Amino acid sequence: MNVLWRTLLVLFRARLRLRREGALDPNTVARMRIRVLPTDIDLLRHMNNGRYLSLFDLGRWDLLTRTGLLRAMTAQRWYAVVAAETITFRRSLELGQRFVLETRLIGHDDRAVYLEHRALVGDEIYARAVIRARILRRSGGTVPHDELFAAVGRPEGLPDIEQWVHDWAEGSALPSTRRPAPSVWG
Repeated sequence: MNVLWRTLLVLFRARLRLRREGALDPNTVARMRIRVLPTDIDLLRHMNNGRYLSLFDLGRWDLLTRTGLLRAMTAQRWYAVVAAETITFRRSLELGQRFVLETRLIGHDDRAVYLEHRALVGDEIYARAVIRARILRRSGGTVPHDELFAAVGRPEGLPDIEQWVHDWAEGSALPSTRRPAPSVWG
């Protein structure tokens, strides 16, 4: 994990806010301020494209913790893994620049939950990512959504996932781990 210290700080602050302010509604757009550090930039002196996704992880930790979902998942011995992600860049973030990371749960299908992240300067979107995550058991296997929602509650009022997100998830999927996936170009 290349942002370990930042992650630990986010978890600490999110737990404090959860105790002080109570649990967030899972439909809430969670916001946090981030500054572009020297370790975030590449040779072109702007934030490295891969670093965006690492920093967006911070938004997921914050949202999961502040909604109480992380606590419920930990009690059940479940964890989330990113199954797919796509990001679109609009403008570059520069060294020392502050931005706001927005994170929200945008819905689910029969196998995954979907989140959206946005990097904003002022009210302008600089980058946006959509994440497809699966909830797994430490003992093995995927957690069915009826079991997930029974344990953590189904957020009411989740918007429908846009069709392009369904198409992207289907088009970018790899075969199950139970089936072969040879690397054949052509």
